[in-house]
Amino acid sequence: MEKNIAMLNSRLKRAKEIKESGNVRAAVYGGKLKQFDDVTLSEALVLGLLNQGVSKYIGVFGHGSIDLGEVLRIYEESGLVKMFNVRHEVEAAHCATMLKWHYNETSAVVTSIGPGALHAFAGSLSSASNGIGVYHIYADATTHDEGPNMQQIPKREQDLFGRLTNLMGKSYTLHTPESVFTALRLGQATVFNPYFASPFYFLLPMNIQPAVINNLNFLELPEKADFPRSICSSEKAFKNAIQLIKSSKKMVIKAGRGAVGSGKEISLLADLIDAVIVTGPNVSGIVPYDNKRNMTVGGSKGSISGNYAMNEGDLIIVIGARGVCQWDCSGTAWENAKNIINFNSDTYDASHYNNSVQIIGDASENLKSFIRLLEEQGYKDRPEENISGWLKKNMKNKKKWDLYKLERYNNPVIYDKKFGKEILTQPAAIKIACDFAAKTGAIKYFDAGDVQANGFQIVEDSDLGQTYTDTGASYMGFAVSALLSGSIADNGKYCIAFTGDGSFMMNPQILIDAVQHKLRSMIIIFDNRAMSAITNLQVDQYKKDYKTDDNVEVDYVRLASAIKGVKGIYGGHNPDEFNKALEAAYGHDGLSVIHLVVYNGENKMGGLGAFGNWNIGIWCEDVQNLHHRLGF
Repeated sequence: MEKNIAMLNSRLKRAKEIKESGNVRAAVYGGKLKQFDDVTLSEALVLGLLNQGVSKYIGVFGHGSIDLGEVLRIYEESGLVKMFNVRHEVEAAHCATMLKWHYNETSAVVTSIGPGALHAFAGSLSSASNGIGVYHIYADATTHDEGPNMQQIPKREQDLFGRLTNLMGKSYTLHTPESVFTALRLGQATVFNPYFASPFYFLLPMNIQPAVINNLNFLELPEKADFPRSICSSEKAFKNAIQLIKSSKKMVIKAGRGAVGSGKEISLLADLIDAVIVTGPNVSGIVPYDNKRNMTVGGSKGSISGNYAMNEGDLIIVIGARGVCQWDCSGTAWENAKNIINFNSDTYDASHYNNSVQIIGDASENLKSFIRLLEEQGYKDRPEENISGWLKKNMKNKKKWDLYKLERYNNPVIYDKKFGKEILTQPAAIKIACDFAAKTGAIKYFDAGDVQANGFQIVEDSDLGQTYTDTGASYMGFAVSALLSGSIADNGKYCIAFTGDGSFMMNPQILIDAVQHKLRSMIIIFDNRAMSAITNLQVDQYKKDYKTDDNVEVDYVRLASAIKGVKGIYGGHNPDEFNKALEAAYGHDGLSVIHLVVYNGENKMGGLGAFGNWNIGIWCEDVQNLHHRLGF
């Protein structure tokens, strides 16, 4: 007992000294903190993460995280960290993902051993798929192997959670307390990777957490690295790329998430070489929607204009993308392309396509170099009135796409058999909500399914960061859980989560945690009592839907209103009623939930459709044959 009291007192004193000094190194250099001292693994890990700027923890405590929780308690009381307790580990993972994605704040997810860790691990698919760096800390089985630990994976093998987590990102089992220094270095190289980060998992055996590191050297704890961005030094690559541009007439720039930060360069490049721009779904606004060269989203759920450009282009310039199946129609989007120029930081992604010139490194910096070389070759901005035949055709298709959408917006209500009344269509309702978000400055989060697919076809952002959509994992419930990041961030924004009834019920814990953590935001539940994205695929392919809808009536207004502090609102059946609901929801000082029933059926005005290929179901044979014929 005396030993524990002494450890507690030294921990309290240490936390106070670090807080007063500003950081660990300053406390040591200022003489307030001894350079060497006895510290438990749990405290060493918290100090190491603090060195990297990680001071926010999100999760659920269990029997496996008692010791870590005690360290966090003391450090929070000292003003060094904050712990946000939530009601589900998937919610914690998604909140941490959006905290980094939207607000650029790196946090750590904390769970116990077993089911909690597996929940958080499943939720980390979103950060892994979208290249978002997040720390995860899971309790693990004891190292003395005295017998099966409660909630461990029930196999008599070592490092099972370590092996599991290492498949998703990178992980380290802290089997030896002194290995914490290496684990922290590997973690920062993963989480702060400037190109494609991923989650990093610390596995903390329950008996090692309170184990003491004797004479820990506080200056050995690694500090956050400032990783320099690489640029391409290959003159040959740039020269070959310029030669391809000189011999091409129908050029298309396709931007993925790796193009973030390169919007200005993309617009300038398109003007110089007379290219059109097609975006991936999660970089809406990287070039303003109303830019005449922006043909909007392309892919298996793309637009008329985006897919036309992809299909007709003879030279494709890929910027920061992995060639995910929906992004390029399972490899069939480039039907008339002869060559590809690929700006990418990863050699695997840069060499994804045949007949390509790979320009490796930071997209923005390499684009700047490429533009300078083109200008030296005599390429100049084209006069506004000098519109080529290629651009005219694409602009005509974009107008066609805008009119196609407008027709649906102008027919906003359709009779729905299931609900027995005329109700709003999903495209019309999403458009109304997007316009409301633009008017109020709210940021849009889109959940998986039909809401997400219609959403990225509808948004008309003028800047990057007005819309976030988890197209990497399409994790149901992501958007509503991600809302919580707004109450955890230093400067949280008002956000609107667009979610389906199915996605919402995957993670409704936000109703409670929003009140707990004083969140002010909005959820719109687009309720069609169906998995309409899957229904549409079934009907398109097999002419029948199967097990993708239900007849269970849920009063989401009463459900939301059952939580004191949450405002539930019925969204109405027409644009006027929905707009009034949006105004009422926005006026609430807390979380508001709008329940909006939306049409689901065969009427084509009820959806936006698809304009590209996808290698699924009965389409596989034709798509695969086309992919191999094209040879990309």
